[in-house]
Amino acid sequence: MRSNRRRDTATRRRRYPERGRWPRLPEAPGRRPVVVAIAAGICLAPLLAGCGTDPAPAPPAGEEVILQPVAARGPDPYTESTARSLSAPEPRPPAPNAGTRGAPLRGQTLRTLSGGTPGLYGGVESVGSCDAERQLDLIGEDRGKERAFARASGVSPAGLAGFLRELTPVVLRTDTRVTAHGYRAGSDVARQAVLQAGTAVLVDPRGVPRVRCAGGNPLRPPVAVEGAVVHRGRPWAGYAPERIVVIEPSDRVAGHLVIADVLDSGWIDRATGSDGERDSRPEVLPPGDAPDNLYSYPPAESLSRTPAPAATAPTPPPVASVPRTAEPDPVPAPGDDLEQDEDPDVYLEEDLGEDLDLGPDEGSDVFAG
Repeated sequence: MRSNRRRDTATRRRRYPERGRWPRLPEAPGRRPVVVAIAAGICLAPLLAGCGTDPAPAPPAGEEVILQPVAARGPDPYTESTARSLSAPEPRPPAPNAGTRGAPLRGQTLRTLSGGTPGLYGGVESVGSCDAERQLDLIGEDRGKERAFARASGVSPAGLAGFLRELTPVVLRTDTRVTAHGYRAGSDVARQAVLQAGTAVLVDPRGVPRVRCAGGNPLRPPVAVEGAVVHRGRPWAGYAPERIVVIEPSDRVAGHLVIADVLDSGWIDRATGSDGERDSRPEVLPPGDAPDNLYSYPPAESLSRTPAPAATAPTPPPVASVPRTAEPDPVPAPGDDLEQDEDPDVYLEEDLGEDLDLGPDEGSDVFAG
């Protein structure tokens, strides 16, 4: 019995040698320190990450809404500025408390106005705020850019000249929400933006802004943003979230726009598609005078009447405006003194706050019925 056990043990040892019986491989120089360092790193990683606790969640991605001042070219311009000097003054300095951040306002509504509302836009009599022909020439210098501009505007490249020539140069009288298109690395880039009052734009026959002249950017109506909204840009003096306006197409194609004269608080009848050379005083005046103060717009004394370009047709004599019988009422918030459809659609918008980069806000940017 003992002899059999010895034979079995010897057989197992031959088949399964004990640990340490295998020949030892030579260790590479420095091998042990590397192994120790790796092991130490693995052990310390949870401690460095917060002692094994769950890491802080990453900030949610969201749609950016850019604040664009009057004269700044802005991100990804299509062309150099085609805005005339009357509508591109230097932005006023920020308000004294512009460096602080207040509590965000949730569910801030944006007014919705028709593009044909009298006084929604402003200008100087007989002077266009933008040079549409110059815009057309600059776009035509780059075929790729021309195709991208046409696509962003919703027209064919062959129809771009006709599209631009039917637009009307005016200036915004309210901070306005839009979809602004930029040109980057050979492609069109769309982003949501708020344009400062006083910005020179070209509007279509239904009164919708279609080109921002400071950067040659195509414009379209804004779109609702789902999820978080990330606001970027520094608010300008006089900026207030409740004054932002969304401009919708008027019900009909207009042959003229009634705009506010930024120099004398009167009214101007501007033919659509003109450069101001056919301006006149409207025969039927809107009720009341145009407000003296244009929300966040530079003081009227900083503007001057520039001689109009040679007109191809005789300019009709101006019609005298109705004399004032009383001092005008204080300027109300945008939309209060302007005609507005009943029960308009509104946007829900987060307050942009005061900082350069406020980070993502909770909530969404959607229409409310």
